[in-house]
Amino acid sequence: MLTAGPPATRCLTEVPTALIQIARRDAPLVEERRKLTDDLAEAITRAGFARHFVPCRWGGDAGDFTSLLRSTASVAEACASTAWCAALYAAHARLAAYLPEEAQHDLWASTPDVRIAASVVPPQGTATAVPDGWSLSGRWSFASGLAHADWVLLASWTQSAPCSDHPEGQREHRIFAVPRAHLTSVDTWHTLGLRGTGSNSVQANEVYVPAYRSLLLTDLISPLAGGARCHAVPFPMVAGLQFAAPILGAARGAMHAWVSSTREREWSGSQKVESAKFQQALARSSGEIQAAQLLLEQAAHRADHEMPTALNTAENQRNAAMAAEWCASAVDRLFRVQGVRSQAAGDPVQRHWRDVTAAAGHATLGFEIAATAHAQAVFAQITQPGG
Repeated sequence: MLTAGPPATRCLTEVPTALIQIARRDAPLVEERRKLTDDLAEAITRAGFARHFVPCRWGGDAGDFTSLLRSTASVAEACASTAWCAALYAAHARLAAYLPEEAQHDLWASTPDVRIAASVVPPQGTATAVPDGWSLSGRWSFASGLAHADWVLLASWTQSAPCSDHPEGQREHRIFAVPRAHLTSVDTWHTLGLRGTGSNSVQANEVYVPAYRSLLLTDLISPLAGGARCHAVPFPMVAGLQFAAPILGAARGAMHAWVSSTREREWSGSQKVESAKFQQALARSSGEIQAAQLLLEQAAHRADHEMPTALNTAENQRNAAMAAEWCASAVDRLFRVQGVRSQAAGDPVQRHWRDVTAAAGHATLGFEIAATAHAQAVFAQITQPGG
């Protein structure tokens, strides 16, 4: 039975003002350079994102999902790329908490403020078994926040040891923790949206990883013995939250920018705010964004307080996918209704539209997969005795 574990701390504030100010200031630079500025990376760390899910015994916060959702969304109103990297630095530390104790010591013995990038789904590259460990070679795509990462989590297929049921072993999805300094960044991130995430590819050439610095993806399904609540939640229950939170914030940012722009403009001799076209766009888009927020708040609350049943997990997947769809729909409407102004370089609605469009296309937020998982969970519950 799942236990709540030690109570979560709340060092990560819902509105990290200092980080938001720097994110707003550096947003143009982030887009131009296609990665975070040094100031932003440090501000993310100072705000508490990197340590948010680090176990308390290493000086981390072992925090909650609700505060991460709210803080990430607040930052995304200023810069979605910054919020994306911040959320993933937090999420990747939660995954690293499942590593063996010796590996955790390697990561956090000196400080819990360690920024971790990752490329774990799908498995890429090759992992060859060598004495006492693994040798990694190949290329891994889309490692967000790589430029300012201290460590990187990489996944490859490996083969399990033979057993009676599987004489040749089984294919396993294995995750490795590698110091960033042992890897090469490949400049592949040239995109429409989320330009500043610096989600470049990673190259490894026979990089040795000790056996203790790895885990299986299936390990992330079970709660950690004696761990905090945040380490007792299965990965699928919260995977969508980390990607949907920046989308929510960017959608709110687009709404704020659109309202400000519309209020100041005239159309056919009258204020645009008096046009039914603009009023309907405002009502529909604001409603979709607020509904998306309610879905994500519900998902975060489940992760923080409820049992991780198959149905709760599937409903969280559904909520994240629907929230992403609604935010994308809302921002797309605002972008189109604003007209030619949206096409101007530097227009804030356009930037948010590009970021939301790019983020909503993430595979984790695919609605078809979420719908299938949800239907299976619902009908499985109905067919159970007493269901």
